[in-house]
Amino acid sequence: MYELELHRIRAAELRRAAQHDRLVREAVRLRRAARAARAARAGHADHGAPVAEPHTDRPRRHRLPRTT
Repeated sequence: MYELELHRIRAAELRRAAQHDRLVREAVRLRRAARAARAARAGHADHGAPVAEPHTDRPRRHRLPRTT
């Protein structure tokens, strides 16, 4: 009986996480659509191509100094 209750708890956790992920994806989609609409109104239509945005403030890769 204990294992069944653990299974139910874990299943509920997974459902909540999946719902949260769906909400996050929907919010991202809505933000992109709003950004595209603003760009279209401003006359900067980019033909549906998504605008690249960095996920962090740090550079994509570390630049090493050139050796001579």
